[in-house]
Amino acid sequence: MNNTEEIKSKNFIEEIIDEDLANGKYKNVITRFPPEPNGYLHIGHSKSICLNFGIAKKYDGKCNLRFDDTNPTKEEIEYVDSIKKDIQWLGFDWEDREFYASDYFDTLYEYAIILIKKGKAYVDSCTGDEIREMRGTPTEPGKESPYRNRSAEENLDLFERMKSGEFKDGEHVLRAKIDMSSPNMNMRDPIMYRIRHASHHRTGDKWCIYPMYDWAHGQSDSIEKISHSICTLEFENHRPLYDWFIKELEIFPPRQIEFARLNLTYTVMSKRKLLQLVQEGIVDGWDDPRMPTISGFRRRGYTPESIRTFAERVGVAKRDNVSDLALLEFTIREDLNKRAQRIMGVLKPLRITITNYPSDQVEELEAVNNPEDESMGKRVVPFCSEIYIEQDDFMEDPPKKFFRLSPGNEVRLRYAYIIRCDEVIKDDKGNVIELKCSYDPETKSGSGTSNKKVKGTIHWVSVKHAVKAEVRLYDRLFNVENPDGDKEVDFKSHINPNSLEIINEALIEPFIKSSKPDDKFQFERLGYFCIDTKYSAKEKLVFNRTVTLRDSWAKISGKEK
Repeated sequence: MNNTEEIKSKNFIEEIIDEDLANGKYKNVITRFPPEPNGYLHIGHSKSICLNFGIAKKYDGKCNLRFDDTNPTKEEIEYVDSIKKDIQWLGFDWEDREFYASDYFDTLYEYAIILIKKGKAYVDSCTGDEIREMRGTPTEPGKESPYRNRSAEENLDLFERMKSGEFKDGEHVLRAKIDMSSPNMNMRDPIMYRIRHASHHRTGDKWCIYPMYDWAHGQSDSIEKISHSICTLEFENHRPLYDWFIKELEIFPPRQIEFARLNLTYTVMSKRKLLQLVQEGIVDGWDDPRMPTISGFRRRGYTPESIRTFAERVGVAKRDNVSDLALLEFTIREDLNKRAQRIMGVLKPLRITITNYPSDQVEELEAVNNPEDESMGKRVVPFCSEIYIEQDDFMEDPPKKFFRLSPGNEVRLRYAYIIRCDEVIKDDKGNVIELKCSYDPETKSGSGTSNKKVKGTIHWVSVKHAVKAEVRLYDRLFNVENPDGDKEVDFKSHINPNSLEIINEALIEPFIKSSKPDDKFQFERLGYFCIDTKYSAKEKLVFNRTVTLRDSWAKISGKEK
């Protein structure tokens, strides 16, 4: 790549960093990924993870992992552990730089004292409702609190008593003293501390006042000497407040840069709404394969490489946009096509007896493990006189362009022979339960002994050797592109009723017995699958469908593939 191409490939954040380094504003690049431990990470967070860790690596800098744990009533160790696991799974390492906003509670308290002494913060004794009412609207200025002009001595006394636990929740708050007429609502004397008698997952009962996110976030960046604080666009209007705090405290000034968050069609990204899906039992936990969480994608069989590639393809934008879920699905198909082991499995079996094949004979056929990667080698597939095929691969009265099996018609069995359907057996209700077929021994796949051609090839498994398994066919959780589009309608009303189909008696070729939990498979003609690590056991194999072989939703929505 020449220098011109490299310059063109840089995103706007990298251009800003280049300028800052060139003019000496910062000597080193230090970024951070600052999740709140109040839920599991979702696909939107993966973009931020890739961006922050990626920029640090590109500039030979460092990226901190910092948990902004300022709300003890919503935070749990479970979320902390899941976040660390997700980041590591994506392939990133924060080394020894694991920090918490709670590490800085003492420092933040001292910073608040500085602002009170400067007359830039005060204790407000209004109720929450009164504070909201006096805040004004985007078009009307707010009203000053009757407690706004308390003396520094009174504010220091009240703040100390708040800290010592003398008051009840909601009885007082500490507010910054800025400008109640500011057109930026965030500058209208924002709350810095609230009283909350709740035990914190790290500090225990040491504190009963907790910093608000907007107070803790910027100062935590400063304490860690973050050079570039990369945030999503919703924090753009918060930047003047962060800068005001930094200026008044005269501390290290990180540079905040906003970028467009990742939004996906057929998905909700709100942690609150995702938690609602979990708590109401609509999904099977945060790691349900239909959830847009990183743990959900991992359980569904997505690879970290595919998610990193997707984040790169989406790119870094300055304006909000919505990415098509089909692009994410295309990316995982592309990745799994190169790495997934091919095997044959039958989800809805139909029995076939090959009448002219010796009933006591078992033949070992050679099958390719992955045509995209010869190094994956070949495997042996057992073949005998009784096999299963998919019910959908047979029609008694087929349409004109049906190239699979039908009475009197021939089809090739994958890696095996050409067979012809000679007889259809039904139960007393008229359902087809078995086919009697004959095979042509001269048509063995790869033997070169026959020039006979047929238009259809279908997959199969041996009756004697097939392994029984449960297969879970996952689809999109919502059946509309924008489940959040109409605020008057409950987003849950758009749940796709067909987002999960469980098949209890699928049959898989015996190669599957040697599989490991992280193995990826393409069930030929059916899609990409993985072992469900949550429900599989020694005596029961459970598979999740990662993605179909083609975008079936393109036809539904009228889009091109």
